[in-house]
Amino acid sequence: MMQIFNPFLPLHDYIADGEPHVFEDRLYIFGSHDQEGGKDFCLLDYVAYSAPTNDLSDWRYEGIIYTKRNDPDATSKRNNLYAPDVVKGNDGKYYLYYCLEGFEGPISVAVCDTPAGRYKYYGYVRNPDGSKYTRKIPFDPAVINDEGTIRLYYGWSLSSTKPKNAFQEYALQKTAEILFKKSKEEIKTEPGGIMGAYTVVLADDMLTVTTTPIEIIPNNIKSQGTGFEGHAFYEGSSIRKIKDTYYFIYSSIRNHELCYATSKHPDKDFVYRGTIISNGDVGFHGRSEKERLNLTATNHGSIECVNGQWYVFYHRNTHGGRCSRQACAEPIEIAEDGSIRQVEVTSCGLNGKPLISEGIFPAIIACNLTNGKMPHLMINRTVKRIPQISHTGEERYIANIKNGTMIGYKFFNLKQKGTVSISVRGNARGVMKISKEMDNQTIAQMEVTPSSQFKWITAHYNTTPGKSALYFQFCGKGKLSMLNVELQ
Repeated sequence: MMQIFNPFLPLHDYIADGEPHVFEDRLYIFGSHDQEGGKDFCLLDYVAYSAPTNDLSDWRYEGIIYTKRNDPDATSKRNNLYAPDVVKGNDGKYYLYYCLEGFEGPISVAVCDTPAGRYKYYGYVRNPDGSKYTRKIPFDPAVINDEGTIRLYYGWSLSSTKPKNAFQEYALQKTAEILFKKSKEEIKTEPGGIMGAYTVVLADDMLTVTTTPIEIIPNNIKSQGTGFEGHAFYEGSSIRKIKDTYYFIYSSIRNHELCYATSKHPDKDFVYRGTIISNGDVGFHGRSEKERLNLTATNHGSIECVNGQWYVFYHRNTHGGRCSRQACAEPIEIAEDGSIRQVEVTSCGLNGKPLISEGIFPAIIACNLTNGKMPHLMINRTVKRIPQISHTGEERYIANIKNGTMIGYKFFNLKQKGTVSISVRGNARGVMKISKEMDNQTIAQMEVTPSSQFKWITAHYNTTPGKSALYFQFCGKGKLSMLNVELQ
């Protein structure tokens, strides 16, 4: 088998909001499709990738599976395809659930005879009278075939706290009307409001809603006293059933983390269990928001079991913004009590073991990239001053490396003695220090001098062999970019 690293798909492709599913003997990834360096979410058509379950290094591009032109509701102003999910129906066909951009719905459905063929528009989730189902906020659909019962989960919420006075109540109401394109009456007449995570049951036609929406976990306004405080529902619904327990995976109000709640029932009694992963490693070993190890923004994904091993699939944020996201994955363990301990982001991901310290690696497989004050982005903007994954043409590299920038790779199986080389360019002058822990003893360092073209610089190291992180910290003036890392 080949080695594989994060991001695990081709580096030019930006698949976000990934839903992993095993169908027969292959693992499929379905997600939204960002443009490299894009300024808005989900600008491209849906594509799919798959890998044999016995070799997660062998990913195959399945091609475009659905285009925005296929949806009759798409317009020139509203056609981006947001986060999808796929489920196998009782008829053996595969159904893709998705929403166009925005919050007004409906949830649309496409169908195909195979998991990654060309899906055809099938219809929209509807009320029994055939009208479009738009109750609550039809957003981020997730679907499960629960022993023949088709369950749909969906929803969205502002991260607002409970209004403290009439003015705040009015402001929240007007914001909801504008954002969700609903009237005051539509919002007021919905029991429990419209924001939150909800579930309904679908008929055998995979379209018709047969139950009233039930809220399964609270939004931030309702979270006090529920156990979800600080990790209330924001978006990114995903559902799994493991033995007799339902796992609801979601993006919390913190935005950068995937959390989970469990219940013995599909539509009630969900209990907050914890964070599975943060794309800035916030919360891992007590790390604070201010200590995040990457630019953070949205996160959305789920978990899947492949050949007896569970993994969490998530995305990272690149290009100094929120709208150019890449699929990553990490192994996780589900304990006997059903709990999942938070895992850290790594460079080796699906590899299942440290990377061999031999060969050339793209610099952008770094799992930590920080200047010590990386931001969290809640709006669509680009922060140019920070270190970031970037590209020019077919070159993809780490840009804006300045004094104090730390670039981390986890993990390599280091030799006792070896050489480390990096390919860099820029007007920087100083040294690149190499260590096995952040802010720890340097095992090697190399001189950095200005260059308008990428050039190799090399250092020798002598250290205790075995599994280790590898950190590069630049100390000096100016800025540089890094294209590759070579270990020998």
